[in-house]
Amino acid sequence: MPRRRTTSSASSTAPSAPSAPSSSPTPRNRTPQPVRVRRRSFGDFVKAFFAFVALAGLVAGVPLALALTVGWPLPGGAPSLDWLQREITVETFLHILTVIVWLAWAQFTACVLVEVKAALSGAGVPGRVPGSGPSQLLARQLVAALLLVGATAASLTPGLSQLGQSLEGNQRPAVAAAQQTPGLFAQQQEQAAATAGALAEQAGQAEQAAARADGGGSAAHGDTKYYRIQPPEGRHHDSLWEVAERHLGDGRRYKEIFELNKDRVQPDGSRLSEASLIRPGWIMEMPGDARGGELVEMPDEAPNVSEQVQQQISDYARSGDHAQGGGHTGGGSGDARVSLPEQRPAPATPAPATPATPAPSAGQDHATPAAGEAEASFGLPEALLAAPLLAAGLLGALGRRRRQALWQSALGAVGGRRGMEPPTPTGDAQDVQDALLVGADPDGVRLLDRSLRGLAASLAAESRALPVVYAAWMSGNGDLHLQLAQPAGKPPAPWQLGQDQTFWMLTRADAERYEEAETAAPYPGLVSLGTMDDSRLLLNLEAVPGIVSLSGTEADRAAVFASVAAELATNGWSDRMTITLVGFGDDLTPLAPNRIRHLDGFEDLFETMSAETRQRRGALGAAGHDSVLTGRTGPAQHTRWAPHLVLLAAQPSDEEALRLAELAADAGRLGIGYLVGTGGTDLPGAAWEMEITGQGRLLAPLLGLELDAQLLPVAQQRAVVELFSDADPEHGSDGPGGSGNRPPFLVDVSEQGRPAVYARLVGTYEIIGLDAPDGDRSAQLHEALALLLLHREGVHPRVLSSALWPRGVTEDVRDALLDRLRTWLGTDPDGGARLRTDATGRLTLARSVVSDLDVLRSLYYEATQGRGAGSRQVRGRLLTDALVLVRGPLLADRPEGRYRWLTHEIIDAQLPLLVADTGLALCEFHLERDRAEKAIEALNAALRTAPADERLWHELLRATHATDDTDRLRALAADLIGRSGARGLPPRTEALLDELLPTWRDGAAAAG
Repeated sequence: MPRRRTTSSASSTAPSAPSAPSSSPTPRNRTPQPVRVRRRSFGDFVKAFFAFVALAGLVAGVPLALALTVGWPLPGGAPSLDWLQREITVETFLHILTVIVWLAWAQFTACVLVEVKAALSGAGVPGRVPGSGPSQLLARQLVAALLLVGATAASLTPGLSQLGQSLEGNQRPAVAAAQQTPGLFAQQQEQAAATAGALAEQAGQAEQAAARADGGGSAAHGDTKYYRIQPPEGRHHDSLWEVAERHLGDGRRYKEIFELNKDRVQPDGSRLSEASLIRPGWIMEMPGDARGGELVEMPDEAPNVSEQVQQQISDYARSGDHAQGGGHTGGGSGDARVSLPEQRPAPATPAPATPATPAPSAGQDHATPAAGEAEASFGLPEALLAAPLLAAGLLGALGRRRRQALWQSALGAVGGRRGMEPPTPTGDAQDVQDALLVGADPDGVRLLDRSLRGLAASLAAESRALPVVYAAWMSGNGDLHLQLAQPAGKPPAPWQLGQDQTFWMLTRADAERYEEAETAAPYPGLVSLGTMDDSRLLLNLEAVPGIVSLSGTEADRAAVFASVAAELATNGWSDRMTITLVGFGDDLTPLAPNRIRHLDGFEDLFETMSAETRQRRGALGAAGHDSVLTGRTGPAQHTRWAPHLVLLAAQPSDEEALRLAELAADAGRLGIGYLVGTGGTDLPGAAWEMEITGQGRLLAPLLGLELDAQLLPVAQQRAVVELFSDADPEHGSDGPGGSGNRPPFLVDVSEQGRPAVYARLVGTYEIIGLDAPDGDRSAQLHEALALLLLHREGVHPRVLSSALWPRGVTEDVRDALLDRLRTWLGTDPDGGARLRTDATGRLTLARSVVSDLDVLRSLYYEATQGRGAGSRQVRGRLLTDALVLVRGPLLADRPEGRYRWLTHEIIDAQLPLLVADTGLALCEFHLERDRAEKAIEALNAALRTAPADERLWHELLRATHATDDTDRLRALAADLIGRSGARGLPPRTEALLDELLPTWRDGAAAAG
């Protein structure tokens, strides 16, 4: 892989697996074990002897035996036609089998030669012999066992303990797993258990260690070279790859430096545990062939450094492998984990949290606390109730999709009109919609988005780069904690330092004071994984230095993948991104057609991502940025640096995993993240490994994580997709006379259909037919009744309680409200309660309780598709009665702080469209009889409720033109121009004015 060379460590970038330096605890997925030095044991000699016998037998014995027993199987001359016509005998089959054995021997011999050459030269990973798979693995292990005993000391090398075991599906020993490092070569090591190149490097390391042990440290004689990690300069950081590139001639030899220095105590007391996590001031012992002038310093021959640094190098030289000890297993400052932030004391709340839903985090207070077993009987999906950010994203995206469908229908963008109402969901889709309404935390999403954008804006104002953020924690009391990859100094106010230098913290009170910031979303790759100790973890997928692997059963993995994909596609803290899905059984494209794309298989993925990786790397270099984070705060903003997140649900083959690991080695700085499913825990190139259990626990022991996973099981996933598909205006669209235009609840609009209880919602909220409730309960009862009136299909009790008490409520309080509401509404003359419960447990109103919105819908339907369709006189009367009902916007006088659930509704889009359609129909009715003034009166009445509807203005222009009053038409055009502001008139309005009033532009120019 080509890398950009630099001549100064201070200006180097980190384009490879060992990326930017880290001077603090950061997330990791490997618990380091010291490479212990030991002398050859009897077992080593035994393994080497048997390896020699096996190699001799396979390489020399097989051809000798074939030559003696069978002979050369090929013909002595060119075959003739007679030869092809001979009878096939047993001898023919034996010759064919002999040829196959000769070919197998030749392939194995080639593998042995390749492995021996790579091991003796120390060149790194040996080449792959085509189609050799198990043969090359066997050759590698035999060569490794034979060459290892020749070293002066043997290291604990992956793969040796596997001799004699199955060549496929075997498990690596624990030490081998612990010694894996990021990058292509560690990925090859995982795939093949041990590489000959690694053996050569470790043998050389063992010789150097033995020399230090015998000579009191090679530093005393000045025969070992050292390098001191340079501090960052601007946005450029030193990295092991670039150190190896400058001083060893090949960046891929960074692993040699890592093996020489792994787990040795550095001057600041920490240890090197990951090749990608280094700190300025650390000292690296270099291989003997390192070159590079003053940047490669020897302890007694370093005149250009201070005495303090010379002493540090000397002390480090004496801390060779023999001084490391044998018990360092983590817990020191060199251990990097995704850490749980320290919790501030949570303020007292009036009610406990719902057991099935974590405590409110950053605004999440929507759970009904008395869930328990009684709540479970309602049957709402608990997975969505416990996913507030995912639910909020899905609910917001669904609302936008439905509004878009309404406008597309109204403007004729689709062939058929489905009317003002989206299809009423049923079954699982209805349960999922209710779960979204109950579980959604839009305030939490809003605060998270504003906090992150506010941080980006503050850093940009200070000319500071965005820090690399591995994870975000939303704690139970609403605080937001960002976990950084390395310390980034003091955060801008009102952010504070958290429990250490790698945590930046923002309290909820400070977050609520943030306003909208005009800046790109800084961390769009954050996605919820689950909760731990009342805190919700969001992992930044695009910042992980490599692949994130997820193991577990296929069904459990699918639930995690669906949750991650759905939240990434609909979350509210991202501007735009690309989500590539591979191996997903169900199509998730309806959730976000502009973000999600499905690919058929790995080859398509590899071709696509290879091209994008090259393009992004070139674009970053041309822009002078070392990562997408620096590009997001500069002039480019998010024109180039939107994240691309790849979710590979199907387990890749061994070869595919290696290719993917090489592709992902540089992904972290390019804004590309990979989440890959695997049946086991052995995936090459996996920087972080996680496992999902059948009990819904997400485990990452080496990261220190054990979460209650956020899931989207397949049933809920399909129900969510159904909700979005039904919102598509072209999905099952009906013609103007189809049933899709029929309101869900029709009122008898005749004189005999007078309701018992009549509520005016369009305009000032009034109720006729009921006594005024108790003053302290009045506002709450009115709000509950309004919610029921807007949902004639029924309201789930948990939806009602979460709407009235967004911060949570106990079951007894909710039941008390329902009793009061039932008493207030009373009963019908037949004795039936006006507040009822249907078979699904949802609350419904009797038909005797109606609202003016129900009447308005019924009048419009009767006028256009009912009795008015066949009678012009009836149509005119019904449309006039409908327009009289419109007294203003919905619930015009609602008190501040209440009716927040209306943000989840689309009634604010439905009502203006319904009023506009009514006004247009009445205008058409009057223009048929040339009553232009009556038409203008109807349009003006509709415009008071739907002032943004372009169709009304167009008809008003035509009706005004029909009066033949040019001055009046000119005044209307001037009014339209004044309303349009800086944006100008819409193109269709301009075209209509050109037709009706050709001189309108002269008046506009004079006014301007």
